[in-house]
Amino acid sequence: MMGGMGTSAGAGDPPAGQGPVLHLPEPSGPLPVGITSLHLTDTSRPDPWAAGADARELMVSLWYPAMPGDGRRAPYMTATESELLLAHAGVTSVPPGALSTVRTHAVSDAAPAGQPRSLPLVVLSPGFIHPRSVLTGLAEDLASHGYAVAGIDHTYESVGTAFPDGRVATCLAREARGRDRGEKVVAGRAADVGFVLDQLTGAHPPWPGGGLIDPSRIAMAGHSMGGAAAISAMLADSRIQAGIDMDGATHAPIPAGGLSRPFLFLGKQANYTPGGPGAVTTWEHDWKLLARWKRWLVVAGAVHASFTDLALLAGQLGVDVDAELSGTRSLEITRAYVRAFFDLHLRGRPQSLLDQPSPRYPEVTFCSP
Repeated sequence: MMGGMGTSAGAGDPPAGQGPVLHLPEPSGPLPVGITSLHLTDTSRPDPWAAGADARELMVSLWYPAMPGDGRRAPYMTATESELLLAHAGVTSVPPGALSTVRTHAVSDAAPAGQPRSLPLVVLSPGFIHPRSVLTGLAEDLASHGYAVAGIDHTYESVGTAFPDGRVATCLAREARGRDRGEKVVAGRAADVGFVLDQLTGAHPPWPGGGLIDPSRIAMAGHSMGGAAAISAMLADSRIQAGIDMDGATHAPIPAGGLSRPFLFLGKQANYTPGGPGAVTTWEHDWKLLARWKRWLVVAGAVHASFTDLALLAGQLGVDVDAELSGTRSLEITRAYVRAFFDLHLRGRPQSLLDQPSPRYPEVTFCSP
């Protein structure tokens, strides 16, 4: 399933052979946004999923505040990645390459803007089978408010990861069986994140704007398996000062001593209301071990795809994801609470949005397990 994307189509179906104009909402911040793609290779470890691969190759998108300009808007994903994602979801009512046409707001390889070590860094990890591009709407918004944002494709855990030389890695990890697959995934993702942080904050970063990143202000957010990986990465790497799990059951066991950095659970009301009929008990277990600032928020009417671009794009395509909340509204809520969390914990700016329910977002409930 495409994060909950089903195959039924609505009245807004495009004529045969002609798709609608797909687009992400404009970022809410004042700064222009740039993006670059990085092909990184970690030669210190073999790939956990591809037999015989002695190194771990990763594709990373880096969004950042940019100098004003009229450059080319970045593609959302490749046509092949779109075809693989839609095929996995069973969506046949739209052209296979439809998601490659999504209009974004970041300019490809725009000149970065900022002072040395002025940009907090946020790492984004997508859900299992999803490419990094499904978190573009969130990433562009954060960058427009002065963050550097690194979205990681965890190779062989996405339905499709395109490399610069034309190779496309598919989801080999789906073939793994056994109860420990989730633990293997989050452990591997923690290693991916650590390597990316080493690259971006090292002496010779692979991005010309690397010197703009403040290595003392790093945080992470993830969706689904990526949210579970946020805990795993924080346990493995003390550089990550705060984390967010968006709608993901957790896998990494938190030690008895607890996790002593700020953490936010943000999920759909249907599954993540404490004690509810569909409650995911991993959050209740981990909540007790979160030893610092913490919040547990649930969103009424949301589905799994609501915390990504997919619910929004499904709506534009006329594909029903069974959400009571529109994709536009759910992305607005996700952007608001994620940015508030990072503004508080990476910039020290008080956020009343995180202190109590807000009349601006009546769909959001504060939980006290």
